[in-house]
Amino acid sequence: MLGMIKQNFSDRSRDTIISLYKTLVIAHVENCSAIWSPRCDKLIESVQRRASKLVTGVQGLQHNERVKQLGLMRLGRRRVRSDLIETFKIMNGEYDLNRDLFFSA
Repeated sequence: MLGMIKQNFSDRSRDTIISLYKTLVIAHVENCSAIWSPRCDKLIESVQRRASKLVTGVQGLQHNERVKQLGLMRLGRRRVRSDLIETFKIMNGEYDLNRDLFFSA
């Protein structure tokens, strides 16, 4: 997806790239993250790193600073947030499963 964005969109403004990234890429990355975490965290995080480098004006910054300036959440934090939401749903009976068997001490 990032390659398609890079080849087909000459406008590299912040609004354009962030909109395309959030629309076309982030859902795939989050699905991969849920399946491959923690084994491939660096690989998955590299997708966001490459996407943030596409934006004009922030290429020279460190990844953490680019993410902050672009208003994105690091993928690790998104993953933790997603895990917490799913745990909340399980604990509050939103899924048809025995939560005592799901969580082990």
